[in-house]
This record gives sequence, C-alpha cells and structure tokens, in this order.
Amino acid sequence: QVQLVESGGGLVQAGDSLRLSCAASGRAFTTYAMGWFRQAPGKERKFVAAIKWYTVYADSVKGRFTISRDNAKNTVYLQMNSLKLEDTAVYYCAASSRSTCLQVIGGYDYWGQGTQVTVSS
Repeated sequence: QVQLVESGGGLVQAGDSLRLSCAASGRAFTTYAMGWFRQAPGKERKFVAAIKWYTVYADSVKGRFTISRDNAKNTVYLQMNSLKLEDTAVYYCAASSRSTCLQVIGGYDYWGQGTQVTVSS
C-alpha cells in the first residue's frame, strides 16, 4: 500500500513558477514509477509527466515542466515554469508498479487527493 500526499499548489500569475511535491509513504518507493496528472474544471484527467529510470512529458508541458524524484525522501516533484492560464487544474500524483503505460490513468495503482493550481492573468 502506498499513500500519496501532494502539496505546493496555489494561486500564481501567468509566467510564474511553482513546484509541486508528492510525499509517498509505504515501502519500496524506488520500485514505483511516479506520475503527475491534472484535471481542469469540467474536463477529463490528463497525463502531465512521469518518471521511472526515464522521464516522459505531455507535449503541452515539454520544455516548461520538469519531473524529478528524491528517493531518500520518498518524494517526487513537479517543477512548473512559465505557467500559462491553461495550466490551471487540480494536479494529482500517482504511483505505478509498471514500467510502461505511464501516460494512461489505468497504468497507475495509487493516487493522491490532488492540489489546486490556479494561474491568473
């Protein structure tokens, strides 16, 4: 069992930066692939980024967002730069026991409760 708790969300202006954190409890954190998804109001949840021994990003965030992990702290991060209005969403952290299919919701075993990110003009 893995429990995930996101933090770091907030209200920022377009062009600002924000770093989200996801703290994981439970054993064997290093064996899990970790991902970030987001869900805007009235829209479906979408993939943002994932990290295993490689990283993968959605096209919409490539070059602006960076996913990283600190295995000593059981934490995964999402550094978000040059934020845009369309980045406004609830951001969810997720853990997967797989090494593939990391861009789909069904590829993940555990989910956090989410943290709100609001980008204003």
